[in-house]
Amino acid sequence: MPDKTIAKPVFYVLLYVVLFFASAVAASQILLRGELVTVPDLVGETLNEAKAEAARKKTTLGVQGYQYDSRYERGRVIAQDPPPLSRVKSHRMVKVVLSEGSEKVAMPKLEGRSLEWATQALKDAGLRKGRVSQIHTPQFAAGRIISQFPPVDTTLPRGTAVNFLVSQGAWELYYIMPDLIEKRSNTVLRRLQDLDFKVAEIHPSYYPGLEPGIIIKQFPVHGYKVQKKNQIALEVSK
Repeated sequence: MPDKTIAKPVFYVLLYVVLFFASAVAASQILLRGELVTVPDLVGETLNEAKAEAARKKTTLGVQGYQYDSRYERGRVIAQDPPPLSRVKSHRMVKVVLSEGSEKVAMPKLEGRSLEWATQALKDAGLRKGRVSQIHTPQFAAGRIISQFPPVDTTLPRGTAVNFLVSQGAWELYYIMPDLIEKRSNTVLRRLQDLDFKVAEIHPSYYPGLEPGIIIKQFPVHGYKVQKKNQIALEVSK
């Protein structure tokens, strides 16, 4: 007959061992499983908004790629993995795809703008500068866009080249400087002023053998191209 005094302690030892291993297995399963969290819905949010929302839900965020999508503006989330409301372990990475915007864009109005301003506006819209032709016209200041092609509000694929006709301003007439040497200064000055030329300086100078008021030197010199906005200087005998 078994000794009861021995069997009883052995039973408790075995029970303790079984309970120890059972609790160890349960604890390891809990540790392996970790805390479960619900994946937030990030579609439509900006990247910064999505990062903040993912952090609040104890997940992390990673950008998987970019795609054109007319539903959402550039930089907003259009897809995610895992999908919204999924149950995942905490700190699981949620991968998102960001919108590149629509594959087609509307042509902005650039007429009357400077070419430099228009170039940046095209870049911002996803378009690019094409050929630039120039003409003289008094209707637009130099450097301003007269017309554009394609026209305003045309729907274009991204990357389309836009051509411009740009003003060079009004025509500026050129004149050939006449020979004024040995001419009487009062007659020349009167004629130049009548023609709207600008005589900026008159330098009196002694010249042997010449009576007063005779032009000795001129600038610009004879034959030089001038415009009415250019200033003329004369040296006159005294």
